[in-house]
Amino acid sequence: MSTAPHRPPPDPVTTGALALAVVAVSSSAPLVAFAAAPALAVAFWRNTLSVAVLGPYSLGRRRAEFRSLTVGGGRRDGLYCVLSGVALAAHFATWMPSAQLTSVAAATALGATQPVWQGLIARGQGRRLPLVVWAGIGVAVAGAGLATGADFAGSGRAFAGDLLAVVGGMFAAVYTAFGERARTTISTTTYTTICYGVCALLLLLVCLVGGVPLTGFDTGTWAAVLALVAGAQLLGHSMFNYALRRVSATTVSVLILLEAPGAALIGWVWLGQLPRATALPGLALLLAGVAVVVLGGARAARRVPPASTAVPADAGPLRD
Repeated sequence: MSTAPHRPPPDPVTTGALALAVVAVSSSAPLVAFAAAPALAVAFWRNTLSVAVLGPYSLGRRRAEFRSLTVGGGRRDGLYCVLSGVALAAHFATWMPSAQLTSVAAATALGATQPVWQGLIARGQGRRLPLVVWAGIGVAVAGAGLATGADFAGSGRAFAGDLLAVVGGMFAAVYTAFGERARTTISTTTYTTICYGVCALLLLLVCLVGGVPLTGFDTGTWAAVLALVAGAQLLGHSMFNYALRRVSATTVSVLILLEAPGAALIGWVWLGQLPRATALPGLALLLAGVAVVVLGGARAARRVPPASTAVPADAGPLRD
């Protein structure tokens, strides 16, 4: 039975990156719901513009690393980046439409099933997750559902959105799992540039085949897209990807659950989508579950001896 790879303990920079990422991704569902454009088009521009920002820097600073991914053992790491991009495209193609079909709260809560899928993936990889981690995942997911008031008995449109959100959570877990493997050797900017680039190309293909319009949107919609790029993508996804070098994919997935109450609050204040009265006890359960997973996982990690003394590429201060 294999165990999770040994990681250095999270430093203050990693902790800060995770906190920033949670705040940033909380704006994602409200912005998608607000945008007067097809969700697939929003997803395409979100990734394309992110690559436009990251690409010149990463290609200028990481040319040798990009070349290493095309030869020898580096091809396997490059493949992880590509597969992560494929999974991210599938996540966006399912979850982002769900935010326009059902409520912001429901889409976020049902997408928050990601830790369950992440735990199953870890189990399939031969990792023995402590029972306390499974318990924390269960409590956190239940809390997310309560906090955001996910409804399973709405209209047919809302039910379709609910199903897409669950599938989106599954693909988010696959995306994070591949990212965890890639980030063991690849810097943040190289990984995200390849991942977002592959995702953008696949979404472009889907939009072209499906006849989804990519232009002609109003100013407010373009502002929402730019906010998604700056916030949820560059400060959200990218910071989570950075943290994967020191924090397991399972723990990151549980921390992403904190997006649920944040998105529900924004949806209430901005879009008038009032959460149910169960929001406060649900939030308490969510926070308790997150604490159980993080503390239980850290305790289990301390019992695992280091497999290697090699210094990771991104072990120092955040430079990407």
